[in-house]
Amino acid sequence: MGSDGAVNIIYKRELGASEDQATARAAKTAEFREKLATPYIAAARGFIDEVIEPHLTRPRLIAALRMLRNKKDSSLRKKHGNIPL
Repeated sequence: MGSDGAVNIIYKRELGASEDQATARAAKTAEFREKLATPYIAAARGFIDEVIEPHLTRPRLIAALRMLRNKKDSSLRKKHGNIPL
């Protein structure tokens, strides 16, 4: 959900009670973006592991795929069949 939609839901009563709703909505939207709509807040609270800058995305993906290049999926052999009873 975007910050505009979230502000409309969270601050519905405050926006309805204000005289100039457009200015109040713009102020609340800016406040919401500054305080809550950044990945750094989520990372600080532990909701996400790491924030990757856009210019580092490609090298990180390449490194992750190289690490998995030689990985083999091994599954155990079936010990017995499933007899319908």
